[in-house]
Amino acid sequence: MAMIEVENLTKRYRDRVAIDALNFTVEPGEILGFLGPNGAGKSTTMKILTGFLPATSGRAKIAGFDIFENPIEAKRRIGYLPETPPLYPEMSVRGYLAFVARLKGLAGGQIKTELGRVCEAVGLVPEIDRLILNLSKGYRQRVGIAQALLGSPPLLILDEPTEGLDPKQRQEVLGMIKNLAGKHTVILSTHILPEVKAICEKVLILHRGRIVAHDKIDAAPFANGLDETFIRLTAE
Repeated sequence: MAMIEVENLTKRYRDRVAIDALNFTVEPGEILGFLGPNGAGKSTTMKILTGFLPATSGRAKIAGFDIFENPIEAKRRIGYLPETPPLYPEMSVRGYLAFVARLKGLAGGQIKTELGRVCEAVGLVPEIDRLILNLSKGYRQRVGIAQALLGSPPLLILDEPTEGLDPKQRQEVLGMIKNLAGKHTVILSTHILPEVKAICEKVLILHRGRIVAHDKIDAAPFANGLDETFIRLTAE
């Protein structure tokens, strides 16, 4: 069973079409690079997949659960990092992650175990008792990824996870995401091509709300290189 199944997914805002009849699947354990220029529909698609936005028409399933007909079960299988991490800067890392863990239905010893696991996974153990407002942007992104990992959801949807980071921080975050391969299915939204080439197995390119390419990164559509293909398909 596919982790994500999207069928004729469409979102309209009055007379503007944000995404237009999208059809694609993502298999368990894949890391999919979600590419497109600004305004292509990447964030809209991810907000619909996570149940944050309703679609105008079409269907989307997460691990077999329809996001519109069975949203609670679908959302239980998703860890979501929006472009701006949903952090409370006045809280400590420990306090914030415990709060999110409770929202996800964890309790008692589960919370302590999960906090230890996710902080180890993203390199937050030394910072766990610091206030979030005192962390660097790179460490705040780690906190955002950690909250998405709580409860070990099979699907992670990461919207521009390296936005605003310096080159060293960017490489560290990408390395963390790459280490999640196989344990989780990952959708990585970005407009930075080298990031996709570094860690993704498949690429989906959106342009003006439509899919213009979707295949393995070394497959025929990208035979002339991802950079050249991206520029050609999004030039109009």
